[in-house]
Amino acid sequence: MATLICGSLAYDNIMTFEGRFREHILPEQVHILNVSFLVPTMRREFGGCAGNIAYSLHLLGGDAHIMATLGGADAQPYLERLDTLGLSKAHVRVLPDTWSAQAMITTDLENNQITAFHPGAMMQSHLNRADEAPGIKLGIVAPDGFDGMVQHVEQFANAGIPFVFDPGQGLPLFDGASLRRAIELATYVTVNDYEANLVSHRTGWSLEEIASHVDALIVTRGEHGSQIYHGAGIEEIPPVRAEQVLDPTGCGDAFRGGLLYGIENNLGWATTGRLASLMGALKIEHLGPQNYAPTKAQIKERFKAAFGYELPL
Repeated sequence: MATLICGSLAYDNIMTFEGRFREHILPEQVHILNVSFLVPTMRREFGGCAGNIAYSLHLLGGDAHIMATLGGADAQPYLERLDTLGLSKAHVRVLPDTWSAQAMITTDLENNQITAFHPGAMMQSHLNRADEAPGIKLGIVAPDGFDGMVQHVEQFANAGIPFVFDPGQGLPLFDGASLRRAIELATYVTVNDYEANLVSHRTGWSLEEIASHVDALIVTRGEHGSQIYHGAGIEEIPPVRAEQVLDPTGCGDAFRGGLLYGIENNLGWATTGRLASLMGALKIEHLGPQNYAPTKAQIKERFKAAFGYELPL
């Protein structure tokens, strides 16, 4: 099943602050905040939600197609990366005279993150049309330019293609009306627990009401696992303990890759949620959003060790 992943492609500049943000940010002084963090290590990684989700789905054997925009000033390394991975570039648009999206991420010793994001070519994502990609059976609208997200939601719905609405970091751009519209058109919605509360507040709908509009609402809860609201009730998904916690960047995207694979292959919500949880744990054990590379056999082994039954992979 070909899955179209609409979202950002970006370069992540990841820095580590060898301290704790909370020790340097005084709550009573945030109105005059002026802080500087020494970051002795820095690396540049391939990232962006579409790239990260596609990477995770591709590891599992899914047929991932990225729909995104890159800037002509720096597109070539990412295009070569997609070729190396064997991921299609058919729906990746390169825009001249602009830069690709760039994230500047600083992580402290408690895995808290402060991120600055330059959207660059991502702001032109609406130039791509989700309903013009042939052979697509499933889609996801992940964080991207706002116009692109809104239009891709409409295009998937008009084409009759089931899709996941994943507002993520793009959530602040949505008001109540636009969120309600996206949820009503979506087949699935996935958010983290903080985003779930924000969506509920902006739409005026409880989580149960949000879930009533879709086939499933997936809420990730970090170290506490996740919950999947669906027609038969709420599926409680336990977390997978990471062997080491090195870098949270891209963990949620890895989870979504597992989610899409489970939906693609009708694994059922209990197994789909557990696979997604495992993919997030595998990612967090490695630096960077696209540097974990378990084989299918290793994924199956970790899955059985965590949950006690075989993964049909």
